[in-house]
Amino acid sequence: MIQHLAVVGATGAVGREVCTLLGRYSHRVKRVSLLASKRGAGTRIPVGETVVEVRELTGQSFKGVDFVICCAGGEVSRQFAPIAVGEGAVVIDNSSVFRMEADVPLVIPEINPGDARRHRGIVANPNCSTIIMNVAVWPLHQANPLTRIVVDTYQAASGAGASAMEELRVQTADVLEGRPARPRVFRHPIAFNLFSHDTPIGPDGYNTEERKMIDETRKIFHQPSLAVTATCVRVPVLRAHSEAIHLTFERPMSPDSVREILRKAPGVELVDDVRGGRFPMPVDATGRDPVLVGRIRQDASQPDSRGIALFACGDQLRKGAALNALQILECLLD
Repeated sequence: MIQHLAVVGATGAVGREVCTLLGRYSHRVKRVSLLASKRGAGTRIPVGETVVEVRELTGQSFKGVDFVICCAGGEVSRQFAPIAVGEGAVVIDNSSVFRMEADVPLVIPEINPGDARRHRGIVANPNCSTIIMNVAVWPLHQANPLTRIVVDTYQAASGAGASAMEELRVQTADVLEGRPARPRVFRHPIAFNLFSHDTPIGPDGYNTEERKMIDETRKIFHQPSLAVTATCVRVPVLRAHSEAIHLTFERPMSPDSVREILRKAPGVELVDDVRGGRFPMPVDATGRDPVLVGRIRQDASQPDSRGIALFACGDQLRKGAALNALQILECLLD
């Protein structure tokens, strides 16, 4: 039983999703505190069957707290996570600040739950696109080791938060009424458009989101030399990311064997109805826990049958963030 759990950034999109999912944990959490900026203080948010008032986040907020789920930005995590750890709490952090630090576990519970227990006060939640890809890929890697991953992402507005989702709604209405789409959250119009993920591009030509997928996958798999490449694109979808994934295995791999493995894989729902023409779609993944996987086929560019192509969709706010954080919490409790 957790005596006291705090959610930092409770008024944001991921924080609110954590609050929604906490209803499942009412039997394991005695007290929940919701924390946010001064602007969000006073907001009342449902947590299970109760409504909790948000309090302002300060350096004194963590006294007597056992666990913290931090859903605010990187600067908030950088400032307040060490304070919470100093008060004796364990922090599960959704930002990218601590992910690549050597002594901070980076955890997807379907893959490396044991890493969570080797924490020194902080456990990092991976990037949403990394989580969605690897829930689908890991069980295949266990059956037949991978030598290369090529992934192209189609990332929803939800990845940039509640304000970005609202921007998509507003811009869509504006364009349909003949008004120009005016970007405020995003750098470019998001309605009826797509663009390279709006994170800085490094000297190697990869943007920050692409580099996260590469580096985080290697860390989670404990394979620092695994060949991974990514192209990340923002699309006009409200919620749930999609990914086209091309895999190369050590040995030949058939589509039927892939389907059989994924049918039994934790956190995966196989959606591969060739006859009916139904495959993973964001509208089906939205608001649901599993990662949907389908469009499974032999990669025609690899004639030795070591290549498989597939398509995955997952709710970025749920399995890509809030749910994964709560599953990490379960790992720490169990």
